[in-house]
Amino acid sequence: MTGTDGRISGFFHAGVTVSDMEASLAFYRDALGLEVASDDITGGPSAHRIWGMHTEKVRVVFLRVPGSDALVELFEFYDLERHPASARPCDFGAGHMCLYAEDLEALHAHLVGLGYRSRGTEVVTIDAGPHTGAKAVYMKDPDGYHVELYQRAPRRAQ
Repeated sequence: MTGTDGRISGFFHAGVTVSDMEASLAFYRDALGLEVASDDITGGPSAHRIWGMHTEKVRVVFLRVPGSDALVELFEFYDLERHPASARPCDFGAGHMCLYAEDLEALHAHLVGLGYRSRGTEVVTIDAGPHTGAKAVYMKDPDGYHVELYQRAPRRAQ
């Protein structure tokens, strides 16, 4: 696609549906340090047309990702029957977001100290491939959604 024929032009946000907004804000805002950009209620006819479901009240919180223009959008639906999604990385439809961290060992220890859990038991240093030397860990938010935390590999002297 070229010109103005509908091509992708940027990245706005990633969205996560949560069961309890306050518990999720404790993770995303308080523990990870994302900043609340807006906190509103939506729903009604526009929401029905977008999501294909009738809902009158949805709390929507946008959080700024430090060091980027990206946002994380959290939804809490109030007036619909809700079910937990599958939370294994290998399951179809499962998702995750990845956030950069400067000192992943310290951040992981901080999150574990607050009671949050990771899928693995530790921060892993990647030992092969294009990400050799980088570190990663999959944390679980309060609903089990995966948030990958990633520390870039140290730059090598040339």
